Amino acid sequence: MSEVKKPESNKLPLASTIAYSIGSSGANVSFYMINNYLMLFYTDIVTLSAAAISAIMLVARIWDAINDPMMGVIEDRTRTRWGKFRPWLMIGPPFLAIFNLLTFTAFPLQGMTKVVVCGICYIGAGMAYTVVQVAVNGLVNRITNDPQSKMNVIAIAQIANQIGQVIIAAVLMPIILHFSAGGEVADGHGYFMGTLFVCIVTIPMIWFAAWKCREVSVDEPVVAQKKDKKPLSESFKLVIKNDQLVFSVLSTFLACVGIIGRYAVLSYYVIYVVGSYTLISPVFSLMSFAQMLGNVPLPYLTKKFGKIRVYVAANFISAACLILLFFLSKAPNNAVIIVMSGIIGFLGASGSISYSFTCDAVEYGDWKFGIRDDGLAFSIMSFGVKLSQALTGAIAAPALVAMGYVANQAQAPATVNGINALVNLAPAAMLIIAMLPVIFKYRLDEKTMEKITAELTLRRSANQQA
Repeated sequence: MSEVKKPESNKLPLASTIAYSIGSSGANVSFYMINNYLMLFYTDIVTLSAAAISAIMLVARIWDAINDPMMGVIEDRTRTRWGKFRPWLMIGPPFLAIFNLLTFTAFPLQGMTKVVVCGICYIGAGMAYTVVQVAVNGLVNRITNDPQSKMNVIAIAQIANQIGQVIIAAVLMPIILHFSAGGEVADGHGYFMGTLFVCIVTIPMIWFAAWKCREVSVDEPVVAQKKDKKPLSESFKLVIKNDQLVFSVLSTFLACVGIIGRYAVLSYYVIYVVGSYTLISPVFSLMSFAQMLGNVPLPYLTKKFGKIRVYVAANFISAACLILLFFLSKAPNNAVIIVMSGIIGFLGASGSISYSFTCDAVEYGDWKFGIRDDGLAFSIMSFGVKLSQALTGAIAAPALVAMGYVANQAQAPATVNGINALVNLAPAAMLIIAMLPVIFKYRLDEKTMEKITAELTLRRSANQQA
């Protein structure tokens, strides 16, 4: 592989854009089973109690509070001829595949032993995902220096992500059912084989990005890097000092609580509120496909109206649609459910802007404080996303039990209404709350970023000459 490029080039080769998009899609899809089916697997296959599921999620997130920033610092301090993030995209995927498979293995265990083994497997999968996702997120901030180019490649990568999710959503449940006994209700073997399929597909995709992408160097000269190495505690304090990063991550976390929480229980909604097992794949596929379409106009819309305005507008309209869907679901009609799911999926493309917010916040930290810990910044974002997964996982299972949910049975009317509210009203509230940090605290609009980018370019040029 070639050496890291000099900072003076801002050109983003088409090959890098394509390779990054493929790798991003692979990383995104690699966690698809855990994001969308783990709760169902735990309750219906492994038969874990709500208390056990909550305990697993809580312990996993406590460890993530330590592991995510640590991994971010480790990747930040990686110095190789291939860059700082690409080596981790080679190392991480096999471990992620192994722990994903272990997570969806129905071990013949009972009692506390079963809970502990499930927890270890899930925590291992989360650690491996951190390695891959921090590297993927950090890499987008290294393949170009231009803020709008970053937004463009993020949007293209999100389109690739949604294409991957559309395909996976369309084929995964049929694969799971095909390998399940009887072929009508998913069982443990079916979930394992579905996970194996996902692993076989995604590992080469992530490796392709590691092979083809080239990092643009934006650091100080190597001598300065060696002198300025800071302990983890100091690096963390300096990154937290970046208030724009804090507010962008906070908004991402709040939105993810709504969106990831919705996906975690969406299968219950389709099965028990809409009343169809076979509609799971069409609903998931349509939402992913619609989100892919939503990313197509995103570079144009953000350039014309600004990232902040587009983000706020999309969140507001999404919340309104979710509230409307709650009332429409009281007399469920498959056609209406599908149409509304498509609209909500289309507007969900605004989540791509969150990554661009974080990229801009990293540039802001470099400009104002001389801090450029890309890996640590994106690990904090990754931690926010995984914290939202843990929070929704810890709350969703007890909430379902409190509503009277009984696995593999027709649910009482009160339970059906509760699931409907959990899938639609709760995410709507979180999306509205997620807008507040961006509206009132986030200041990195297009004009501000133009100034920051110009000054950083001059600074880096002077450093290279020195």
